[in-house]
Amino acid sequence: MHQVHEDQQIELNRPIPVKHYGRWLLTAFLLASAVIVASSLATNPNFHWDVVGEYLFDAQILRGVGWTLALTLVAMIFSILIAAALVIMRDSGNPVLSTLSWLWVWFFRGTPVYTQLVFWGLLSVLYPRISLELPGLGAILDLRTKDVFTPAIAAIAGLAFNESAYLAEIFRAGFKAVDGGQTEAAQALGMRRMKILCRIIIPQAMRMIIPPTGNETIGMLKTTSLVLAVPFAYDLTFAANTISNRLYLPIPLLVVAGLWYLSITSLLMWGQSYLERYFGRGIDRNQISIAPKESA
Repeated sequence: MHQVHEDQQIELNRPIPVKHYGRWLLTAFLLASAVIVASSLATNPNFHWDVVGEYLFDAQILRGVGWTLALTLVAMIFSILIAAALVIMRDSGNPVLSTLSWLWVWFFRGTPVYTQLVFWGLLSVLYPRISLELPGLGAILDLRTKDVFTPAIAAIAGLAFNESAYLAEIFRAGFKAVDGGQTEAAQALGMRRMKILCRIIIPQAMRMIIPPTGNETIGMLKTTSLVLAVPFAYDLTFAANTISNRLYLPIPLLVVAGLWYLSITSLLMWGQSYLERYFGRGIDRNQISIAPKESA
């Protein structure tokens, strides 16, 4: 039997790092490609970067950015409220309300948003006046439709109604994902239905609802470029097209609009990430702590 000297160190199961040559080659290739693309964009005179810099913060462009943000925010608020009502109607057990909710989702999901916006823009042509008459009292309301249904209102209505159909399905899926046993346990403890909804169901459903709702918000931001169909002539895309038609330079103004859309989208993605972290507290499955093994 061989004796091991005291000064001799025995290393068992010594890990040998893996050489990721393919990973380094791929990284080098991607970096080189990025440098080539960036150099091509920066040195190509057809992009007219001087025009991009001149009109990036133009007053008309900034006004378009403001209107685009306003349309997105207001339309999303109304679509969320409508979607919540549709979910309640769908699961109410009332066949009339459930059918109306299903028909709403069916219609607005099944028709293009551009077609819906055109319809809302032509509403004043289809119905020139809004009137209400009561027997014995005569007309108690008589207004011109175009005075009530302005292009801004028509754009918000078209966007909100279309988006509410998609959000209703997202919300319903989020609520269905919560285990029904928790509701039964809360009812057994004597909790009221509204308290169960606010304390148990909604906080857990939000983890399922926030990611697709964030995607829908970003999609809504870019869908505002279609409000010209109303017609609404103040959004970012319309402002960029107006300037490009005046200068006969469409490319640099498209770059200006794209940079603004990209910046706003980045801000929305940051907000979505914050909400996901907030409602996902204590549920991070990527962090697994393993207690160190005690030495014998």
